[in-house]
Order: sequence, then C-alpha cells, then structure tokens
Amino acid sequence: MRKGTQFNIRAYLINHARVLLGSLGHLTRQPMSTAMTTAVIAIALTLPAGLYLALNNISGLSESWDSSTKISLFLHTSVTETQAQALVKKLQLHNEIDHVSLISREQGLEQFKQLSGFGSALQFLDNNPLPVVLVVQPIVDPKRPNQIQHLLKELESDKLVELAQLDMQWVKRLYALLEIAHRVIWAIGSLLGLAVLLIVGNTIRLDIQNRRAEIEVSKLIGASNAFIRRPFLYTGFWYGLSGGILAWLLTSLSLSLLAEPVEKLALLYHSDFQLSGLSAGDITNLLAASCGLGLLGSWLAVGRHLDEIEPS
Repeated sequence: MRKGTQFNIRAYLINHARVLLGSLGHLTRQPMSTAMTTAVIAIALTLPAGLYLALNNISGLSESWDSSTKISLFLHTSVTETQAQALVKKLQLHNEIDHVSLISREQGLEQFKQLSGFGSALQFLDNNPLPVVLVVQPIVDPKRPNQIQHLLKELESDKLVELAQLDMQWVKRLYALLEIAHRVIWAIGSLLGLAVLLIVGNTIRLDIQNRRAEIEVSKLIGASNAFIRRPFLYTGFWYGLSGGILAWLLTSLSLSLLAEPVEKLALLYHSDFQLSGLSAGDITNLLAASCGLGLLGSWLAVGRHLDEIEPS
C-alpha cells in the first residue's frame, strides 16, 4: 500500500513537471506574442515597484533629516553649571535620547552677540541674563512620530527646566506625506495588478480559443476539466514569472541610470546618500506577486471559458 502511494505521488509530480515544461515549450514556439505579453506585464509591475523603491529611498533619506530634530531645554537662571552637568548625565541614560550637549551661559552670550548684531550694547550689561541651555538629540522613530511629544512633556516637567522648545511640525508633515505616498502606491499597485489579471486572462482566453479543437478531442477521450486546465494554469504562471523577472531588471536598470546623478546631487549638499535597490525580500515578493497574478488570471479565464467548450 505504501509503495503504491509513493508510486502515485511520483507519477503525479512527474505529470505536473511534464506539463510545466510543456507549457513553457508552447510559449517559446510563439516568441513574438509571448514577448509582447511579458513586456506589458513587466511594465505594469515596474511602475509600482519603482514607486515603492523611490519611497524607500526617501524614507532612508528622511532618517538623516531626523538628526536635525532637537529639543532645546532652557534651564532656570538660578541653575548652576554643576547642576546642569548632572542633568546632562541623567538625560544621557534615557533610552529615547541619542545625545545631549550643554551650552553654557558664556557660550550662549557669545553666540547671541554674533547672531544678533548687538554685541557692543551687550557689553554694558552687569550680569549675563542668559540661562544654561541643553540641546537634546532625540531618537526619532518614523513609526511613532508622537513619541517626541511625550519626551518633550517629560523633559519639561523637570524642576530645573524653565522652558522646552521643539519644532516638530515639519517632521509630522514629512511622515504624513510618506503615509499618503504609501497609500497611493498601494492604490496604483492594486489597479495595475488588476490590469495584469486582465492581460493574462485575455491572453489565456485567446489561447483557449486557438486550441478549441484540441480541447474538444481531449474531452471526447475522457479528459477531465482539471487535466485540460493544467497547461493553461502553468502558462499563466510562466507569464507571471517572466513578467516579474523583466520588471525586476527594468527597475534595476532605471536605478542604475539614476544612481550617478543622484550621487552627484548629494555631494553638492555634502551628503553621502546613495540610492538603494530592491532587497532579496522585495525581489521575492515581486516575483511571488507576479506569479500569483499570472496563476489567478489564467484560473479565472479557464474557469469561465473551458465549460463553454463541449464536443459536438
């Protein structure tokens, strides 16, 4: 019984492998139509893949912009530098703070003289009116933009702090735009995925019509719908796989064409930013999605049109 089961499984796998390779051979015998269908599928998949890649690079670039997000803590004028240094050490241990720097009263006054243009007038002051300032560099998590607001309130509640300031508005706008872009990509990807389904479905429908006589003969000798459906499903799989591979190559080619000018532009802004390509996981997801769309499109087409063909 066990040997019989193993034999049946082996025969089943061999049959599927034969049909899989046979459907590939069928496509290679009509190279022009296969190439055109594959190219259309690839173009439909390249657009969302390219937009996804662009958004990933923008998100990576925004991480470097996050370093400009700082919280300025103005301490009470009665706070000494010794107390301020102790507060710096305390804040350095905070798990949401990356770095803390101290601006002494003298440094603050010197900076104010240089920036305000009232340097000569400030020389007549008896005392330095400026407090010690701590500049806090928070750790920005793109998935938790409100995290810094909670940190700001926590720092502001310290008894040594008189005023805490944070310009967070641009960060919120950036993350809101990125979230909108994510949803736009999903919408475009869904529409183009539907287009791939229609392309594959229409191609399989034409293939079914061209092989109508073959299907009728197969049904006359007792072939089941599942047996007849199998090569068309594998044809859809090959269309999806080849379209996905070509989409990956087109996306990589576009990225390589943009890499050098983007690098030159980044150097003008004293940045070492470089475009990053699709990761292994992204490529796997792209190929899996393209194969899935090919199989689904062929399944829908075969399910609709195969029952209409009956031997007369």
